[in-house]
Amino acid sequence: AANWMAAGLLAFTIFFYIVVYSMWLKRSTPQNIVIGGAAGALPPVIGYAAASADVTLGSAVLFAIIFLWTPPHSWALALFRSQDYARANVPMLPVAAGRDATRMQILVYTLVLVPAGVTPALLGVGGLAYGLVALLMGAGMLHLALRLYSQHEEKAADLAAKKLFGFSILYLSTLFGVLLLERIVALVLQGAA
Repeated sequence: AANWMAAGLLAFTIFFYIVVYSMWLKRSTPQNIVIGGAAGALPPVIGYAAASADVTLGSAVLFAIIFLWTPPHSWALALFRSQDYARANVPMLPVAAGRDATRMQILVYTLVLVPAGVTPALLGVGGLAYGLVALLMGAGMLHLALRLYSQHEEKAADLAAKKLFGFSILYLSTLFGVLLLERIVALVLQGAA
Protein backbone atom coordinates (compact mmCIF):
# COMPACT_ATOMS: atom_id res chain seq x y z
CA ALA A 1 0.00 0.00 0.00
CA ALA A 2 2.83 2.36 0.80
CA ASN A 3 4.32 1.92 -2.65
CA TRP A 4 1.00 2.60 -4.40
CA MET A 5 0.31 5.69 -2.31
CA ALA A 6 3.84 6.99 -2.85
CA ALA A 7 3.69 6.11 -6.56
CA GLY A 8 0.36 7.91 -6.93
CA LEU A 9 1.68 11.01 -5.18
CA LEU A 10 4.83 10.94 -7.28
CA ALA A 11 2.84 10.58 -10.51
CA PHE A 12 0.64 13.51 -9.46
CA THR A 13 3.74 15.58 -8.62
CA ILE A 14 5.36 14.89 -11.99
CA PHE A 15 2.12 15.66 -13.86
CA PHE A 16 1.55 18.83 -11.85
CA TYR A 17 5.10 20.07 -12.42
CA ILE A 18 5.27 19.29 -16.14
CA VAL A 19 1.73 20.12 -17.24
CA VAL A 20 0.28 22.54 -14.70
CA TYR A 21 3.42 24.48 -13.77
CA SER A 22 5.80 24.24 -16.75
CA MET A 23 3.31 24.23 -19.61
CA TRP A 24 0.62 26.50 -18.18
CA LEU A 25 1.36 28.53 -15.03
CA LYS A 26 4.97 29.50 -15.70
CA ARG A 27 4.11 31.80 -18.58
CA SER A 28 0.57 32.80 -17.63
CA THR A 29 0.58 34.22 -14.09
CA PRO A 30 2.94 35.95 -11.66
CA GLN A 31 1.66 33.48 -9.04
CA ASN A 32 3.31 30.69 -11.04
CA ILE A 33 5.78 29.71 -8.34
CA VAL A 34 3.22 29.93 -5.54
CA ILE A 35 0.82 27.48 -7.18
CA GLY A 36 3.56 25.49 -8.87
CA GLY A 37 5.46 25.35 -5.59
CA ALA A 38 3.11 22.59 -4.47
CA ALA A 39 4.93 20.16 -6.78
CA GLY A 40 8.28 21.09 -5.29
CA ALA A 41 6.94 20.75 -1.76
CA LEU A 42 5.49 17.24 -2.16
CA PRO A 43 8.68 15.11 -1.81
CA PRO A 44 8.48 14.87 2.02
CA VAL A 45 4.86 13.76 1.71
CA ILE A 46 5.91 11.14 -0.85
CA GLY A 47 8.70 9.96 1.45
CA TYR A 48 6.37 9.64 4.43
CA ALA A 49 3.85 7.78 2.27
CA ALA A 50 6.55 5.38 1.05
CA ALA A 51 7.74 4.70 4.60
CA SER A 52 4.41 4.53 6.42
CA ALA A 53 1.60 4.19 3.85
CA ASP A 54 0.15 7.36 5.32
CA VAL A 55 0.16 11.11 4.94
CA THR A 56 0.85 12.48 8.40
CA LEU A 57 0.74 15.86 10.09
CA GLY A 58 4.54 15.75 10.12
CA SER A 59 4.70 15.35 6.35
CA ALA A 60 2.14 18.13 5.93
CA VAL A 61 4.29 20.48 8.03
CA LEU A 62 7.38 19.66 5.96
CA PHE A 63 5.30 20.31 2.83
CA ALA A 64 4.26 23.69 4.30
CA ILE A 65 7.87 24.67 5.02
CA ILE A 66 8.96 24.04 1.44
CA PHE A 67 5.78 25.59 0.04
CA LEU A 68 6.26 28.79 2.09
CA TRP A 69 10.01 28.87 1.38
CA THR A 70 9.52 28.77 -2.40
CA PRO A 71 8.21 32.35 -2.92
CA PRO A 72 10.96 34.19 -0.99
CA HIS A 73 13.59 31.97 -2.61
CA SER A 74 12.24 32.25 -6.17
CA TRP A 75 11.25 35.91 -6.01
CA ALA A 76 14.65 36.90 -4.59
CA LEU A 77 16.20 35.32 -7.69
CA ALA A 78 13.57 36.96 -9.90
CA LEU A 79 14.41 40.38 -8.44
CA PHE A 80 18.05 40.36 -9.47
CA ARG A 81 17.29 38.56 -12.76
CA SER A 82 14.09 40.47 -13.58
CA GLN A 83 15.41 41.72 -16.93
CA ASP A 84 16.04 38.13 -18.02
CA TYR A 85 12.49 37.14 -17.08
CA ALA A 86 11.07 40.19 -18.88
CA ARG A 87 13.03 39.36 -22.06
CA ALA A 88 11.79 35.76 -21.89
CA ASN A 89 8.17 36.91 -21.34
CA VAL A 90 7.93 35.03 -18.03
CA PRO A 91 5.61 37.05 -15.77
CA MET A 92 7.53 36.63 -12.55
CA LEU A 93 6.26 38.91 -9.79
CA PRO A 94 8.91 41.66 -10.21
CA VAL A 95 8.07 41.87 -13.92
CA ALA A 96 4.29 41.82 -13.47
CA ALA A 97 3.80 43.71 -10.19
CA GLY A 98 7.05 45.62 -9.68
CA ARG A 99 9.95 45.46 -7.29
CA ASP A 100 8.20 47.04 -4.29
CA ALA A 101 5.31 44.57 -4.41
CA THR A 102 7.78 41.70 -4.74
CA ARG A 103 9.82 42.81 -1.75
CA MET A 104 6.61 43.08 0.29
CA GLN A 105 5.49 39.58 -0.73
CA ILE A 106 8.91 38.16 0.14
CA LEU A 107 8.61 39.69 3.60
CA VAL A 108 5.05 38.40 4.11
CA TYR A 109 5.95 34.85 3.10
CA THR A 110 9.07 34.94 5.26
CA LEU A 111 7.02 36.08 8.26
CA VAL A 112 4.81 33.01 7.81
CA LEU A 113 7.74 30.69 6.97
CA VAL A 114 9.71 31.36 10.16
CA PRO A 115 7.11 29.99 12.62
CA ALA A 116 6.28 27.16 10.21
CA GLY A 117 9.97 26.27 10.21
CA VAL A 118 9.95 25.80 13.99
CA THR A 119 6.73 23.75 14.00
CA PRO A 120 8.40 20.32 13.50
CA ALA A 121 10.11 20.76 16.88
CA LEU A 122 6.78 21.60 18.51
CA LEU A 123 5.13 18.50 17.00
CA GLY A 124 7.94 16.11 17.89
CA VAL A 125 8.97 15.62 14.25
CA GLY A 126 12.21 17.42 15.08
CA GLY A 127 14.02 17.62 18.38
CA LEU A 128 15.57 20.38 20.47
CA ALA A 129 18.57 20.77 18.16
CA TYR A 130 16.24 21.17 15.20
CA GLY A 131 14.14 23.74 17.06
CA LEU A 132 17.18 25.84 17.96
CA VAL A 133 18.62 25.64 14.45
CA ALA A 134 15.23 26.52 12.94
CA LEU A 135 14.98 29.57 15.21
CA LEU A 136 18.47 30.77 14.29
CA MET A 137 18.07 30.13 10.59
CA GLY A 138 14.60 31.69 10.65
CA ALA A 139 16.06 34.79 12.30
CA GLY A 140 18.60 34.94 9.48
CA MET A 141 15.90 34.63 6.81
CA LEU A 142 13.80 37.32 8.47
CA HIS A 143 16.78 39.65 8.86
CA LEU A 144 17.64 39.34 5.17
CA ALA A 145 14.00 39.72 4.08
CA LEU A 146 13.71 42.89 6.18
CA ARG A 147 16.96 44.20 4.72
CA LEU A 148 15.68 43.52 1.20
CA TYR A 149 12.34 45.15 2.00
CA SER A 150 14.10 48.33 3.14
CA GLN A 151 16.24 48.66 -0.01
CA HIS A 152 14.66 50.96 -2.58
CA GLU A 153 17.69 51.65 -4.75
CA GLU A 154 17.88 48.96 -7.45
CA LYS A 155 21.55 48.06 -7.09
CA ALA A 156 21.33 47.74 -3.29
CA ALA A 157 18.08 45.78 -3.61
CA ASP A 158 19.66 43.39 -6.11
CA LEU A 159 22.57 42.77 -3.73
CA ALA A 160 20.16 42.18 -0.84
CA ALA A 161 18.11 39.83 -3.05
CA LYS A 162 21.24 37.84 -3.96
CA LYS A 163 22.11 37.47 -0.28
CA LEU A 164 18.59 36.33 0.57
CA PHE A 165 18.55 33.90 -2.35
CA GLY A 166 21.84 32.33 -1.27
CA PHE A 167 20.84 32.16 2.38
CA SER A 168 17.47 30.63 1.49
CA ILE A 169 19.28 27.63 0.00
CA LEU A 170 21.32 27.28 3.18
CA TYR A 171 18.15 27.70 5.29
CA LEU A 172 16.20 24.87 3.70
CA SER A 173 19.11 22.45 3.36
CA THR A 174 20.15 23.07 6.97
CA LEU A 175 16.66 22.51 8.37
CA PHE A 176 16.20 19.23 6.51
CA GLY A 177 19.81 18.22 7.20
CA VAL A 178 19.32 18.66 10.94
CA LEU A 179 16.09 16.62 10.80
CA LEU A 180 18.01 13.84 9.07
CA LEU A 181 20.93 14.06 11.49
CA GLU A 182 18.62 13.90 14.50
CA ARG A 183 16.97 10.79 13.06
CA ILE A 184 20.33 9.10 12.40
CA VAL A 185 21.51 9.85 15.94
CA ALA A 186 18.24 8.49 17.38
CA LEU A 187 18.61 5.27 15.36
CA VAL A 188 22.25 4.85 16.42
CA LEU A 189 21.31 5.38 20.08
CA GLN A 190 18.43 2.89 19.74
CA GLY A 191 20.80 0.32 18.29
CA ALA A 192 23.32 0.91 21.08
CA ALA A 193 20.69 0.39 23.78
